[in-house]
Amino acid sequence: MDYLDKEILVLGCGNILFGDDGFGPEVVQYLQKNYDIPSNVYVGDAGLSVRKILFNIVLSEKKPGKIIIVDAVDLGKPAGSTFQLDVDEMPEIKCDDFSMHQVPTSNLLKELKNFCGVDVKIIASQVQYIPEEVSPGLSSVMRDSIPAACEMILKEII
Repeated sequence: MDYLDKEILVLGCGNILFGDDGFGPEVVQYLQKNYDIPSNVYVGDAGLSVRKILFNIVLSEKKPGKIIIVDAVDLGKPAGSTFQLDVDEMPEIKCDDFSMHQVPTSNLLKELKNFCGVDVKIIASQVQYIPEEVSPGLSSVMRDSIPAACEMILKEII
């Protein structure tokens, strides 16, 4: 749990087996491969384990100053558009049961922000398509939005 010793956490969320839902892990991988990450920043693929990570942080005496969640969402925007969301703007319904947007994860983010003083940022990209069956790989429009998400993250960590 080396993430507990970092000042800033960047957590890529999503299921890489379900198309565009794998956006968060893909962004994290791109960041790790193409950028020098400051030593006070943890960049990790939270995948489907974000609830466990956030719960550990809530229970830990030591908390990061900032958590940046990177994920795919469906808010009816143009596919591949990348934007920042407030915790309260996170959609509660997503196509699969592994969603970080469902309770209790969204509640953990709100608790970290409102009661623990952690600055919570959400960098999201509008999905083009999330399949109902296993189908790994991002759509081309989502893949093309990875650099924009990385630039948004870099502005928050440097």
